[in-house]
Amino acid sequence: MCKYNKFLKEQIVSILKTIYDPEISVDIYELGLIYDIKIISNKKIKIIMTLTTPNCPVIESLPIEVEKKIKLNIKKIDDVKIVLTFDPPWSKEFMSEEARLELGLL
Repeated sequence: MCKYNKFLKEQIVSILKTIYDPEISVDIYELGLIYDIKIISNKKIKIIMTLTTPNCPVIESLPIEVEKKIKLNIKKIDDVKIVLTFDPPWSKEFMSEEARLELGLL
């Protein structure tokens, strides 16, 4: 990964860490809801993400929030494609150690 892409990915992760799952007091990145961040070009990214369950009440709003926050905070990005998937289904094993500690699972 080139230096620029690494920096851009770090910026994106930083933004994702400001978005919280409304039912769990942990950000979506540490919760393990972000499966992949692909930098297509300087202005275009693709994020593959999931939700804790397919019946999650924020199934409509959370992907839109992710897209808007990235576009708002990184002006040079024009196109943010969010791909919502449930394969593989999310599980507690996807959570970071930090998230597990915060939720008392360690």
